[in-house]
Amino acid sequence: MTLDELPHDAEAVVTSLDGSGPERRRLMDLGLLPGIAVRAERTSPLGDPTAYRVRGSLIALRRSQARGIHVEPGVRTR
Repeated sequence: MTLDELPHDAEAVVTSLDGSGPERRRLMDLGLLPGIAVRAERTSPLGDPTAYRVRGSLIALRRSQARGIHVEPGVRTR
């Protein structure tokens, strides 16, 4: 499952990130690392972008960015 498929108010654990280069590095700098819990918190009125809670911070990702983040439903703490 990818992060863009995560329902509102659901939690999951990041398993992997696709791609390479600056965009992947940016996501990792924001705390999206394998083993980290993520929660879908808010969605804009038009459905894109969505705000996710990661390590106590809210980050907004467009659907195209969230498609590159693989998650597993459920929460595991690191």
